[in-house]
Amino acid sequence: MLNLIKLVVGVSSLEDLAARQTQPENARSLPGHATPLPVVHTRAFPRRKDEILPGGSLYRVISGLILCRQEILAIETSTRADGTSGTLLFLNPTIIRVQACPMRPFQGWRYLSTQDSPPDLDSPDALHAAPPHGGPQAAEQTPLPLPLLRELALLGL
Repeated sequence: MLNLIKLVVGVSSLEDLAARQTQPENARSLPGHATPLPVVHTRAFPRRKDEILPGGSLYRVISGLILCRQEILAIETSTRADGTSGTLLFLNPTIIRVQACPMRPFQGWRYLSTQDSPPDLDSPDALHAAPPHGGPQAAEQTPLPLPLLRELALLGL
């Protein structure tokens, strides 16, 4: 299995990312799904699509840190408004937090092997104490600020 990694521009938190993905221009219908799914628009089509699907994820870099991933459900070609070809990555709406890992800026997307991918956190906010029942309140807790996450990641903590 193979993954992709891509920078998120103009987003400062996972909450911002989730809100952006609900906007109409960032969601599309996909046969077999009742509601529109979040999509990522990109220029290049991944030649190794068969290694990504099924089960690959899109890892997201926000403010210099890999913070989350979303399962890639489909990869399709599209035509952009200017008539050029593009690619749509259809994503599972669930954002899975991963261990924060520093990443230098790069253009477009890159392949990311499973062994080079940061591990998922045990819960949506594993850096915080979860309520005893592990219910929905765990996702409502405030995550650590990005500057602190970045420093912890640089220290290897």
